[in-house]
Amino acid sequence: MGLYERYLAARIGRHECDGPDHVALVITERDLLEQGAYETLSAFVEWALRPAERATIYVSVLDEEAIPTLRRELAALEVPVDLAVRGPDDRQPADAPVQIGIGLGGKHEFTNAVTTLATAVDAGELAADEIEDRHVESHLVFPSEPDLVIKTGAERLSDFMIWQSVYSELYFTDVNWRDFRKRDFLRAVLEYCNRSRRYGR
Repeated sequence: MGLYERYLAARIGRHECDGPDHVALVITERDLLEQGAYETLSAFVEWALRPAERATIYVSVLDEEAIPTLRRELAALEVPVDLAVRGPDDRQPADAPVQIGIGLGGKHEFTNAVTTLATAVDAGELAADEIEDRHVESHLVFPSEPDLVIKTGAERLSDFMIWQSVYSELYFTDVNWRDFRKRDFLRAVLEYCNRSRRYGR
């Protein structure tokens, strides 16, 4: 660890904040074309799992034909814990310390959850006036709410975890994924620790 990284880690360590329990990262399929992109992704997971218990990675995809290849490559990602990969056609919830979504938009995920609930109501298995947040969450592919969402490359939101991230702390960095280093991750965690979370209040 370099001197600056040790400085950032020390500042985080002295902070009263415990750090995020769940860190999410948003990158693009183009980011993964860069040399060393998967090695950086493996390293990111290790960085994230030190303060956190869970890491979720979302890869936004423009070319849907690339999804099968990306899925195979990401499923083989070297990480120290269990990993679950989900794509746009998956509905089974991902319950693993490391979760990866490929082209799975939040609107699509939410629509599928609502459709499933509507089917249950139509079948008489659930009353419409009994539906609560927990019912929607139980049908989301990524049910866990991230504390910190890191978006690389630009300050714009993505169509990912739109239900789950409503109270998340969003951190935008203009550092592109190919240049993302541990210091950039530590900056994000330090920024998270310096914020006062309001949870919509």
